[in-house]
Amino acid sequence: MDNPERARILHRMTQVSDILIVGGGLNGPALALALAQTGHSVTVIDALAEKVRKNAAFDGRAYALALASQRLLAAIGVWERVADHAQPMLEIKVTDGHAGAGPSPFFMHFDQAEIEEGPMGYMVEDRHLRRAFLAAMQAEAAITRVDGKTVVAQETGPGSVTVTLDDGSALSGRLLVGCDGRRSGTAARAEIKRTGWDYGQTALVCAIEHDLPHHGIAHQFFMPPGPLAILPLTGNRSSIVWSERSDTAQRINALDEAEYFQVLRPRFGDFLGDICLQGDRFTYPLNLTIANSFIAERLALVGDAAHGMHPIAGQGLNAGLRDVGALAEVLTLAGRRGEDIGSVLVLERYQEWRRFDTAALAMATDVFNKLFSNDNPILRLGRDIGMGIVGSLPGLRRGFVREAAGLTGDLPKLLQGRPI
Repeated sequence: MDNPERARILHRMTQVSDILIVGGGLNGPALALALAQTGHSVTVIDALAEKVRKNAAFDGRAYALALASQRLLAAIGVWERVADHAQPMLEIKVTDGHAGAGPSPFFMHFDQAEIEEGPMGYMVEDRHLRRAFLAAMQAEAAITRVDGKTVVAQETGPGSVTVTLDDGSALSGRLLVGCDGRRSGTAARAEIKRTGWDYGQTALVCAIEHDLPHHGIAHQFFMPPGPLAILPLTGNRSSIVWSERSDTAQRINALDEAEYFQVLRPRFGDFLGDICLQGDRFTYPLNLTIANSFIAERLALVGDAAHGMHPIAGQGLNAGLRDVGALAEVLTLAGRRGEDIGSVLVLERYQEWRRFDTAALAMATDVFNKLFSNDNPILRLGRDIGMGIVGSLPGLRRGFVREAAGLTGDLPKLLQGRPI
């Protein structure tokens, strides 16, 4: 056999792991670590090169991690790598009103003191989380990383699933997990349909530096075009997630920095003093998209690949990490019983655990957005009275705080801070 032909054959030889994960963002690495630490061999296929993820500069993007999500990160050995960069969220203030006119006198105020467990959550920048996941995966011998490669085909056999990469190489495992976002190629190749709709809104995202301290307080200001979230980062900095009608958002984002702030300032107010931009500005179209099934033959979907929702409650990543905890627990317990972890019977347990919860959360964010993103005087009166009632009743406030902290429902063990 000549050397070129031998090289081609070796190039196409299949590498084998228990589980193949498509997507190297946040949910994919979290699942890989959770599974590797319970005895599974895992391959993570990331379309981005490692140096791109590792060398990401500050760009303003950050995540609101619920307390339960922080517990999962601690359980899989990631939290210790980002704790110094995390800003606790000690209070949440929710108001309603118009840009430049100030908030309504009715509001909701949630304080971490209303629960015993600690801060409701933490703000962590995207760059710190990604580097922490990379370092944690590099320290785990059971994880193989394939960087800068894209899956172009997948095929399921009686006891395995095989994916073909864009360089012609093949990888196989007992289970394929799609963590590849709202436009999941993994789901599309499995012919899993999606249900959803566009909100006609776009999120403007950036980070700002301000003169006055934020004291760990997160603000959500509801205006007719969409909500403005001001989320505390370490130091005198905050992350901004600002929803506008899509045509308006594109016009705003095209403005230069001075003009951009002329539009932002009336919405933001002056309670944090002078503000200036840090990092880049981004826009994200907002929609609702839920996979009609979270599973297929030897396949499971996690995070945005299974469900993408409005960021109004900041629950996107938190919902994905609940998927991670649930799937890792289902697969680990099945493996310990000697079951085939890729079988439909095992995967149905994951779907039953997560599908209703995510559908309910998606519908709640959808209704909440429609209720607040309008200027109907009757709806305004109703929601303002509702906020006033919730704000005045300690029992209801405590329930909302526990929900924001991710402490309600049937929690996987990792989100309770317990090993599987």
